[in-house]
Amino acid sequence: MEPVSVDTAGVAPAVTEQRDLLLMNAILQGDRSAFDTLYRHYYARLMDFLTRMVKRRELAEEVVNDTMYAVWTHSAAFAGRSKVSTWIFGIAYKKALKRLERERRTAADPFEDGFDAAGDSDPVSEVDAAQLSRSLDAALERLSPAHRSVVELTFLLDYSYEETAEIVGCPVNTVKTRMFHARAKLRHLLAACLGRKA
Repeated sequence: MEPVSVDTAGVAPAVTEQRDLLLMNAILQGDRSAFDTLYRHYYARLMDFLTRMVKRRELAEEVVNDTMYAVWTHSAAFAGRSKVSTWIFGIAYKKALKRLERERRTAADPFEDGFDAAGDSDPVSEVDAAQLSRSLDAALERLSPAHRSVVELTFLLDYSYEETAEIVGCPVNTVKTRMFHARAKLRHLLAACLGRKA
């Protein structure tokens, strides 16, 4: 049975973070109900992020469980230097990468030589929302895990570049570089999906 996610729509980020800090303090004291609440709060967001990353729902479920087990057993490692969500997503990202390595599924998607990312054409103009959504999902699937992760963390999960850098464990400038290349690749892939010239 899948946990029910906690609805935080309309809740101020500061309130959410304060609640997460209180839950982490309780978890540190061994409070199982606090852990269950935190698990339910993060389950849906982690599943969405990890399913896109590992491309298999059952594998994503395992990584979510591995991640939350680490939160439960290593709660003392959270030092409060970042948001709770940043810490949890950082654990999830690293565990997903390790699982992908074990599954031998980390195939880099090299960028084509000569691709001009500075073109002014917009391949997604005048496209209906459903087709755009399908095309975007297909294009994201073709990015490498490193590039896909920075796109999803910044655009879909609304993390800053600094928070994304902390989650994936690299300098902010590396995140910016990955984002530049990911956007260039997405422009090219979307143009191909929509049958237009990039």
